[in-house]
Amino acid sequence: MAERRKIWIFAGEESGDKYGARLAQELTRQLDGEVDISGMGAKSMREAGVKILVDSTELGVVGAVEIFKHIFTFVKIFYDLVRQAEEERPDAVVLIDYPGFNLRFAKEMYKRGIPVIWYVSPQVWVWGKRRIPKLAKYCSKMLVIFPFETETYAGSGLDVEFVGHPLVDIVKERIDPSLQRDPTKFLLLPGSRSNEINHVLEPMLKAVMELHRQRPELTFHISAARPKLERRIHELVDAFRAKHGDALPPLEILHGQNSRLLRECCAGLAASGTVTVECAIAGLPLVTMYVFNLLTFIAAVVVIRKLFRNSFTMPNIIANKTIYEEFMQHQIAPKRLAAACVRILPGGERREEVLRDIQTLADTQLTCGKENASAAAAAAVIRCVDKLRQ
Repeated sequence: MAERRKIWIFAGEESGDKYGARLAQELTRQLDGEVDISGMGAKSMREAGVKILVDSTELGVVGAVEIFKHIFTFVKIFYDLVRQAEEERPDAVVLIDYPGFNLRFAKEMYKRGIPVIWYVSPQVWVWGKRRIPKLAKYCSKMLVIFPFETETYAGSGLDVEFVGHPLVDIVKERIDPSLQRDPTKFLLLPGSRSNEINHVLEPMLKAVMELHRQRPELTFHISAARPKLERRIHELVDAFRAKHGDALPPLEILHGQNSRLLRECCAGLAASGTVTVECAIAGLPLVTMYVFNLLTFIAAVVVIRKLFRNSFTMPNIIANKTIYEEFMQHQIAPKRLAAACVRILPGGERREEVLRDIQTLADTQLTCGKENASAAAAAAVIRCVDKLRQ
């Protein structure tokens, strides 16, 4: 019998928690249960049988200002995990995206001779390549989910493997073929983090008022990632309605219904993030937007200028073309957003092109052409661990 393996998986955000859960399930299946998996994650990883060392539910914050507010929590979690890793000596630590935390943790593991496998690359192609030498030094393996990322690391010496995007399998498994798109249903996706919703929801609601004036037949639906966020959205909508009255049409606010809404709605307006890839796989045309905290925006002005020259929406980056129209910061205005939304509604001038492009993306550009992404990632982790143990 093969020696039992001990693997840690770290996910700091909701999307990473889902990918970590799938990876854990595949590791358990491929190793016939001869593996102990622990890590940092949330509901999905816990349900997949991972021993949760730190619950990451509310750790997914963005921007320098937001991180500063949580700095002492992060520091305590970080050093508690480093000490525990030193004591338990896992065969490998699999770090899923979340670079602000994970890159520092990778460095500490490297110092202690504990192998690191990175799953879901940081967006070094957007934020600059200065992190690549560190990743190459600290990591034994990089598993990427977008095909162009292998070229990003060319010449670094890092062992990189494209395994496909786990969302392809997750979304396709959820699809209910009996659901039909309703040409009057419009979806709002304000994000999976409280601070994100605080910045994004108000301009979304202003765009809804403008869209309602132009297309009064539309009904509007908001998908909340968690019950806590649903409550926050209700608070923000109530405050907005108190100012604007009947100019804001009725809104249905739901959580736990995302899969259904992605299949029933005809189009949507979303905060840029992983959900844009999920929508592309599900076949939902979108307009995307993002609003930073003002101080974060000022601090990152050089990077944001770079983002204005290039796309910040992942389906556009993968396809190297504008599939989803996108708006950031000063570009955001109700009439501009509403006009872009009208262009992707049924009968809109961009709708058919968008539908073709997202179909191509899901079928050819997000898969590795072999087994499903989570199975491919698990097999790569096992190969790497076994090689390092020799």
